[in-house]
Amino acid sequence: RTPSNVPPKLLDPPAPLGTPRQGPAQPMDTPQDARYYSEESEVDLRDPIKDYELYRETCQELQRLMAEIQELKSRGIKENVRRASWCLHFPGFSLLNLGSGQSLLGSSEGSWLLAAEPGVGADLLREEPVPFVEHSTRMSFPFSLAVVGGSDRIPSPRLAEKYKECLTSKEKILKEIEVKKEYLSSLQPRLNSIMQASLPVQEYLFMPFDQAHKQYETARHLPPPLYVLFVQASAYGQACDKKLVVAIEGSVEEAKALYKPPEDSQDDESDSDAEEEQTTKRRRPTLGVQLDDKRKEMLKRHPLSVTLDLKCKDENVLHLTFHYLMNLNVMTVKAKVTTAMEMTTAISAGDLLSPDSLLNCLYPGDHGRKTPNPANQFQFDKVGILTLSDYVTELGHPYVWVQKLGGLHFPKEQPQHTVAADNSLSASHMELTVKLLRSRLQSRLALHKQFASLEHGVVPVSSECQQLFPTKIVSRLVKWTAIPYEDYAELPYTKDVIEAGLAEDTHLYYMALIERGTAKLQAAVVLNPGYSTLPPVFSLCLNWKGERNSSNDDNIRAMESEVNVYYKELWGPKPGYQLLTNQLQRLCMVLDVYLETEPHDPSVEGPKEFPQEKMCLRLVRGPLRLKPFKFNYPQGFFSHR
Repeated sequence: RTPSNVPPKLLDPPAPLGTPRQGPAQPMDTPQDARYYSEESEVDLRDPIKDYELYRETCQELQRLMAEIQELKSRGIKENVRRASWCLHFPGFSLLNLGSGQSLLGSSEGSWLLAAEPGVGADLLREEPVPFVEHSTRMSFPFSLAVVGGSDRIPSPRLAEKYKECLTSKEKILKEIEVKKEYLSSLQPRLNSIMQASLPVQEYLFMPFDQAHKQYETARHLPPPLYVLFVQASAYGQACDKKLVVAIEGSVEEAKALYKPPEDSQDDESDSDAEEEQTTKRRRPTLGVQLDDKRKEMLKRHPLSVTLDLKCKDENVLHLTFHYLMNLNVMTVKAKVTTAMEMTTAISAGDLLSPDSLLNCLYPGDHGRKTPNPANQFQFDKVGILTLSDYVTELGHPYVWVQKLGGLHFPKEQPQHTVAADNSLSASHMELTVKLLRSRLQSRLALHKQFASLEHGVVPVSSECQQLFPTKIVSRLVKWTAIPYEDYAELPYTKDVIEAGLAEDTHLYYMALIERGTAKLQAAVVLNPGYSTLPPVFSLCLNWKGERNSSNDDNIRAMESEVNVYYKELWGPKPGYQLLTNQLQRLCMVLDVYLETEPHDPSVEGPKEFPQEKMCLRLVRGPLRLKPFKFNYPQGFFSHR
């Protein structure tokens, strides 16, 4: 059966492969590309408007035939005639498809028609998928493949050629990648060998690149406060202080393990049974043991630490080790001193270089015994820790300046458990803190050396300070010893100093004994940790014909003023580390003046115990009968102030 509405021209049987349709004659072995372009020439001769009408009618007829075939198939009836009719539409449909893609898009009328009918062609495929046709009825037609879109159409051989080109390019790129991988894999061992070979050169030029590289690799595993300290201290050392050495100590593997996620424990029933057996046999931990474990966990330090070595001109070194308490979010520091030469043992100098007192009050009021983080007190209450000062010997001191070097700042108004590390805060405090640390070390070493002489009764006076004293001083130092704060506080003549807030338990305390004949002058000395910027304070008591001190003798008070008030005259050359010994020498001098200007007791027979050897303009002055304690150089006489 032939459909009545199908144009006769579309029902003509298709020509076999190789047979030309219309146009110039072609041989039987004409290649496919030649036939393809023959169809294109035929399309150029057709009317696009008529082709569009035929295209739409053909699509409608194909839809109708497919609907009938589908309906018959659903009933189980085979209808070969309709299938044959459906297949006969394809030769002409192929040509119209080519024409609709090239001719219609190439003309303004065709573009308007396609815009008006956007669903033409697509409706056919949406209505009925092709796979419903059985294998026995499938037919092969010489369709020409084209991409609708004018100049973008690419023939099949050109696609295959394009595909081969892409494969060739892909293989070439893969080979280049492999070559680069091999080069990069061989580059690291070469760099390592170069760095190893250059180690002697690095040491000779004082440029340890290899060591610095390893340090910065390790620094990646530091907690933020220690990392800030490491970076800022390294930068300051490179730019301003070549004698500052920064390093990292500790276990990198343990630091890496802190950030590993816990492994999922999938215990089977046998493991759980064994665990239950062990728990029944094991004694339950007591409350005290549990609290100890919690305290240890609370005070846990990070496995890595940062060390700063501050070298002085005389090759003495201050070693500082900074730790980070992970759960408390505070930093601590431990100090140690290495001297270039073996120092003379001085009993009284024991606390000068002690790690517990060496860095006390580097900044005023910073004792380093309490945690600067207000949030820690709430954490301590949970595990029964009263104060952090009970653990500073083991953990180090949490000074405020240590927190600032790590970029930590704790507002007292808003306690926080987590505080970010600020680089700018660390940088702003680095220079001053390093200078104070080096000055502290040098002053303590100077005191240590002086104490060794004082314990032997020798008051060392440098040549630069000789003009501060007369040539002959008879009174002499016979004893110098360290005393605890409790003994100092019990002395009756030190109460004024304590009440004035000039004596705290973080200061160092000493007792000096100066003698001349039967007169014995006791001097209780408070040494501020900030020596010599902050001067020592002397409290005097003279045992001679009774006990005399500042409360019952105005001249004793005047002697205290000579060393406590006019201390700037005794500083000597900068930075003033000889201040203490110059104060002691002045005490010997004013004791001579005090004793030599005392009137002779006529009831005592014999010569005067303390003959006058000092030249004084006036022996006493004013209603208080004050003595002339001021020495005038170079004239060599004493006068009143």
